[in-house]
Amino acid sequence: MGRQRRRDFSCVAGISRLAVSASPAALLAASPALADVPDLSAAPIHEPNVLGVSLVVGLVIFSTIVALLDIAARKHWKQRESGLVADLESERAKLERAHVFLSAEPQIIVAWGSATSEPEIEGDISLVTDAPVPRRVLGFGAWLEPATAQRLEQCVERLRGRGEGFRMSLVSLAGRHLEAEGRAISGRAVLRIRDVSGDRMELLSLRQRHADLGAQAEALRAMLDSIAAPVWMRDGQGRLTWVNAAYARAVDAKDAAEVTTKRIELLDRDAREAGARAVSAGETWRARLPGLVSGERHLLDIVDVPARSGSVGIAQDLNELEAVRDNLEQQMESHSRTLDQLPTAVAIFDGRKRLVFHNAAYRQVWGLPQGFLDQNPTDSEILDRLRVERRLPEQADFRTWKAGVLSAYQSAETREHVWYLPDGRTLRVVSHPGPHGGVTYLYDDVSERFQIESQFNALVRVQGETLDTLQESVAVFGTDGKLKLYNPAFGQLWRLDNDALAQRPHFDWIAGEAQRLCSDVHALGRIREVVTGLYEGRMGYNCRMERKDGVVLDCAALPLPDGATLVTFIDVTAQINVERALTDRNQALIEAENLRNDFVHHISYELRSPLTNVIGFIQLLADESTGPLNQRQREYLDIALNSSSALLAIINDILDLATIDKDGMQLELENVDIAETIHAASAGVQDRLSESGIHLSVVMRDNVGAMRADGKRLRQILFALLANAINFSEPGQTVTLAALRRDGEVAFKVSDTGRGIPPDVLDKVFDRFRSHTIGARHRGVGLGLSIVKALVELHGGSVRIDSAPGEGTTVTCIFPVRDAQGQAHGALEAGATLDSNRKPS
Repeated sequence: MGRQRRRDFSCVAGISRLAVSASPAALLAASPALADVPDLSAAPIHEPNVLGVSLVVGLVIFSTIVALLDIAARKHWKQRESGLVADLESERAKLERAHVFLSAEPQIIVAWGSATSEPEIEGDISLVTDAPVPRRVLGFGAWLEPATAQRLEQCVERLRGRGEGFRMSLVSLAGRHLEAEGRAISGRAVLRIRDVSGDRMELLSLRQRHADLGAQAEALRAMLDSIAAPVWMRDGQGRLTWVNAAYARAVDAKDAAEVTTKRIELLDRDAREAGARAVSAGETWRARLPGLVSGERHLLDIVDVPARSGSVGIAQDLNELEAVRDNLEQQMESHSRTLDQLPTAVAIFDGRKRLVFHNAAYRQVWGLPQGFLDQNPTDSEILDRLRVERRLPEQADFRTWKAGVLSAYQSAETREHVWYLPDGRTLRVVSHPGPHGGVTYLYDDVSERFQIESQFNALVRVQGETLDTLQESVAVFGTDGKLKLYNPAFGQLWRLDNDALAQRPHFDWIAGEAQRLCSDVHALGRIREVVTGLYEGRMGYNCRMERKDGVVLDCAALPLPDGATLVTFIDVTAQINVERALTDRNQALIEAENLRNDFVHHISYELRSPLTNVIGFIQLLADESTGPLNQRQREYLDIALNSSSALLAIINDILDLATIDKDGMQLELENVDIAETIHAASAGVQDRLSESGIHLSVVMRDNVGAMRADGKRLRQILFALLANAINFSEPGQTVTLAALRRDGEVAFKVSDTGRGIPPDVLDKVFDRFRSHTIGARHRGVGLGLSIVKALVELHGGSVRIDSAPGEGTTVTCIFPVRDAQGQAHGALEAGATLDSNRKPS
């Protein structure tokens, strides 16, 4: 439009310039409209009027051109207006046709331009809502069932989000049948909801029925695929159109498709022809024929039924049925043999009241001959014979009693009677009516059971009397937590009312009453868990509780085999008082022992220091550094020196024992040469050997080697053993010291041939301060063997002593072999820190 106007104006400007510069003749030639204007050029014109005339002529030409252009533009715009009017009329026609199409049937159109744009809703909204608000159409939950509304909303979301089309049938809350269809059209999501009526509703119904029939057919085929019997369908020409999975397995085909493609038949030709003739005649064909099933010949029960477009057949495998029938017969025989082994008499009568089965116990109970029973007598005949033989209960009116017994054939319920026979037996008789008429009788001899029940009742009474006389409190609670059994002591212990206990209260009530006397709520709660808890593995519970009045009770809750719980309470107040007294006394003894050990330890230290000084001064005097000594003085000094040394040894022993008792001694482990240690210990007793006239024999093997131990304590052990053996030996006898290594152990044996140790003294030789001087030349304080035993056990070893009167004594010390770190093989190392208060010797 702008370019057209510019062209028009440029054209007008060019014509104006042409008009100004052109002569009048040229202008007349250019414009036919001026042809009729008189020619003025021939007339004489004055010079001043020429310019005016030219101007007038130019204006006339310009006006003419403008008028022509206006006419042309008007013509162009009229043409364009006519085209636009035609387009508008066409669009209006389309719109009218669209309105006609929309109004042709009741429907609603909802269109979305984009995912976030507002929807455009057109159509009859009265289909879904009575409110004149178009937006109510999108509130699906307002006019549909919740489940249907949710499905429709999900379909609309997929349509708007991914352009997925859908079609679904709806039923509004008002009962109107609708169809919703969603499509993506030209980038817009369009939802159409229309009323389905008439033919459309019928079509929709047919579609739904077709879908239902298809689903039913699929379900039927799935069910037929799951059965073990082959099933097939044939068309009018007798060709297979469908088979189930069992058919395919029977003919060893890969699947049903292979069967129908290759036309694999299960039946032979004669069977198929016979079936085809029956089907063509409209009859159902039934036959029992052999056939190959999975390569094996089976007997098949075949049924072929004519259908509208062919036939449908099924083949039941009768091999399994025959096997079941044979198995049933075997089971019946087995049951008959089993019933013959039962102690309960069994007799089965049929609907004619004749005996059809009986076991051996039935013959034994009634003493009837086998020949009589093999004749299948009636129930009435058997009762008459038993009455004649006086084997039935005595009855005043036998006819009426017999009629009552035989009425079991007309009864629908099981009856039970107890018959007291003349021979003293008691029978429990159960008559059970059969499903096809007849009666099954069970005769159980309960004489022994009645006797046992009587004895049991007597035993229960005895147990009840026994419980009533017990001083302990006993109560039994059932599986429901209620009191089943109790003795008087239970009520007296917890001060419970007998009338309340007679009502069999629940354990919770008893626990609540017990809390008045007992504040141990935890113990009562644990007992409640045992009584009322439901656990797969029931466990008992034992505890001790102290009541507020000072009574101490030992409580036990034990599960019983029948699911009940036994709860006992024993008053142990006196026992606890005695235990407390003994505990206090034991604690006092322990404190006294500790005080004694401290006293001995302290006194030993206090005696050791001055004694060491005395020994030093005696040795100084013996060296004659202070002057010469005569013979008597030397003897006195030797006696004083020996006595002081013996006293120092006793004090050292006491200190060692006190240190061991306090776990204050630590072994200084090192690699000790066993041979050197033995020689050092032997050298220490040479003076005693010389004085006593006793010989020492040392026995060692070459492989004895070395061991990991405290060398000083090992020499102390051997010295004490040798000194003890010398002390109990006579002049001229021999003391033997042996060492050997075996099985990861090193053993030292010191043997003598002295008087030996009596058996009553042998168990006490390791006791402290027990000196047994029978046959000894020197009386000691009784610490030697005690220290030996303590030091050996400190090394992780053990001491054994063997002795007999008149045969001597052998003491064996066994040490475990230790590695380089001091760990014993096969024994634990005992050791502790050295007492820091101990003074060096």
